[in-house]
Amino acid sequence: MAITLEADKPGAKRTGPVPPAINVTPLVDVVLVLLIIFMVVTPLLNKEFKIHLPKKEDNKEQPSPENDTRIVLTVSKEGTIRINRDVIDDNELAEKLPRMLAARSDKVVYFDADDEAPYALVVQTLDRTRRAGGKAIAILTEKVAQ
Repeated sequence: MAITLEADKPGAKRTGPVPPAINVTPLVDVVLVLLIIFMVVTPLLNKEFKIHLPKKEDNKEQPSPENDTRIVLTVSKEGTIRINRDVIDDNELAEKLPRMLAARSDKVVYFDADDEAPYALVVQTLDRTRRAGGKAIAILTEKVAQ
């Protein structure tokens, strides 16, 4: 303390209440333990989704739409599902897509969704595509001409 009272000297008798003294050592210990816990746990909370996009090749000749045999699944912002420009219903997707994939050897489905499409519908469509037999789902990064 900054001052010493007569009652604080050795051998002096105290007659009044004991002055309070705050011990901050346990508080500092707890705060340091919490700091270490947060420093260890914080890097584990980062979720990463790594994506490898193919490089665009300008010299590659694009196939004509008549000869294109790719399966392109599109979800519009209104919730309309299309397979190769043909509008289909949710029930038809479970029937038509497995037949289309059975005729193909690569089992690749190209998927495109509008930015304003309902998220739940997009995820359900991706799940149905996987259940229908799509071994690889390629997410399109550029808009498909319709």
